Amino acid sequence: MSRVPTCVLSSFDAPHVEHGHDLDRFVHIGSLTKPVTGTVLTCLAAEGRLHLDDPLERFLPVPSGTGITLRHLAEHTSGLPRLPPRLQRRDPYTAFDNLALDTVVRQLATLTTASPGQNEEYSNLGYAILGAALVAATETSYEDLVKRHVLQPLDITEVTSSPPAHRTLCRRSLTGRPRKPWTMNGAILPAGGLWATPRAAAGLVTALLVDRKLGEPAPSWQVSGPLVWHNGATRDASVFTGALSDGSWIMVHRLSGRATETDQLGIEKLKNR
Repeated sequence: MSRVPTCVLSSFDAPHVEHGHDLDRFVHIGSLTKPVTGTVLTCLAAEGRLHLDDPLERFLPVPSGTGITLRHLAEHTSGLPRLPPRLQRRDPYTAFDNLALDTVVRQLATLTTASPGQNEEYSNLGYAILGAALVAATETSYEDLVKRHVLQPLDITEVTSSPPAHRTLCRRSLTGRPRKPWTMNGAILPAGGLWATPRAAAGLVTALLVDRKLGEPAPSWQVSGPLVWHNGATRDASVFTGALSDGSWIMVHRLSGRATETDQLGIEKLKNR
């Protein structure tokens, strides 16, 4: 773990960067995208544009009677599986475009594994569908929704679905060349496709979890006692972030897809702060 490019930002120590990581270059933040999507949802609800308990069929052409609401999607209690069907092997989401998502939506009743609200099952598919519902409800692109309801109110700029190539930071192969990251700017974007500089990602964490500038944290966040947290991983990147009730917070990003190790590093540093 010591040779993995790593950066750590926290409320209790100076920023720490090692093995070629960079606080000011864009990195894949994976499922840390989900709390951003969830924040868009809660902001739209606060504006009266929709309600968390609105049925999904109000916005998308799902079969009638699924019982799935926007809240179920946000809280991972929709009964949907973790992943969309028929993913690719090397670059799993490359063919999961809007047409593929529409096909899944129209067949949704055949994919559920439990009744809505019955069990919690983490679902990338659920968040892809939630993002599509928010887009349909507002007739606004996902990127514009994020900018309008999250980034601009927080005065954060360096979060995007399409980072400039000369400022991206990816894991390198044994030959020293940057490895191609997963393609996640299609229908899966609201579940895990955003990029950010570590500084910007830390800014999101403090604004949403500590200062709560946009209200109470979205239902996307995980809660473990006094810790509110989220993590994420793609092929070659992983992130852990969380805040305690006393205001302490941490954000760890590593150029490694081994999320468990990244989670452990973040939790240990929080415990030993």
